[in-house]
Amino acid sequence: MKSLKVILSGGGTGGHIFPAVAIANEIKKLVPHAEILFVGALGKMEMEKVPAAGYKIIGVPIAGLQRKFTWANFKLPFLIIQSLLKTRKIVSEFKPDVVVGTGGYASGPLLKAATSKGIPALLQEQNSYAGITNKILSKKASKICVAYEGMEQFFPKEKIILTGNPVRQDITNIAAKRDEAFEFFGLDKNRKTILVVGGSLGAKGINEAMGEGLQQLADNNIQLIWQTGKTYFETAKQQTSNFESRNIRAVDFITRMDLAYAFADVVISRAGAGAISELCIVQKPSILVPLLTAAEDHQTKNAMSLVNKKAAILVRDDQAKANLIKEAIALVNNTSLQQELSKNCGLLALPNSTSMIANEVLKLANYTL
Repeated sequence: MKSLKVILSGGGTGGHIFPAVAIANEIKKLVPHAEILFVGALGKMEMEKVPAAGYKIIGVPIAGLQRKFTWANFKLPFLIIQSLLKTRKIVSEFKPDVVVGTGGYASGPLLKAATSKGIPALLQEQNSYAGITNKILSKKASKICVAYEGMEQFFPKEKIILTGNPVRQDITNIAAKRDEAFEFFGLDKNRKTILVVGGSLGAKGINEAMGEGLQQLADNNIQLIWQTGKTYFETAKQQTSNFESRNIRAVDFITRMDLAYAFADVVISRAGAGAISELCIVQKPSILVPLLTAAEDHQTKNAMSLVNKKAAILVRDDQAKANLIKEAIALVNNTSLQQELSKNCGLLALPNSTSMIANEVLKLANYTL
């Protein structure tokens, strides 16, 4: 039996980590004996989330360039050199057949170390506006899997494959889980329900708007499950403490996103690429609040790819306090608009993304099933 060894790297946020884990899971499904290793940035969330998904990860001391002046930027060249040396050692010892980068700092040194040894590399770019790491790496990558059309403005056209973004496979059949979802979260299935997901690191603009609008939701008999991220969680717990009996609850992180999507009538979300891909697959009417400080404002570009096709509603982050709750209540009470948004975002879904990407990985490794 031919062996298969794959190193995956991507991190910093859930938007880079969860696609990498989804690809790894699909590779293991296709080739159960495959050896899979992750490389991540020390101190970042991948060092916790990847082992929780059942995979080994090695951390390297890489960090990102801060956009404002900080002394930490002076350490960056040394961290890059250390990370390159460490990833070269990892590649030499593990001897992968192929490496996969899903974005984030750690994927830079790893893919550079691998391609310098002639090991094929696959990039997976989630966003409609390519990240700086992937733009640099694209010159040496063998294949680049993208989620949006028009990406040849960033990458060599001949390397691009339109696959969509990898998503967790448990969200592909949520309709059958609706009753289980209400029971799991302790909600009333006869009441309208909003799900708020600000992203794995939380979302200040969304969180502050939700915190101020809880009474309006209660007055409209709307249930809420609000994923706050770790930093805002204690504040949100205090804000929701008077509304627990109204089924208005804050959680720092949701592990069963399949069930969370299953109960939601409306979803409020950041506009990260992974979130948008999932919303299209689950066909949920959504209000997108792009993070304005995202690199090259890529979240707004992601959101507009839906808004322009009447597949989502946009609320600007700096207008969230004034408009988010008002828009959410209006959408919850407008069934025909919900149906229109749901239908249109479903047309944009690419449900076989993970399988397509995993098969491209196997091709690069010259592995035949």
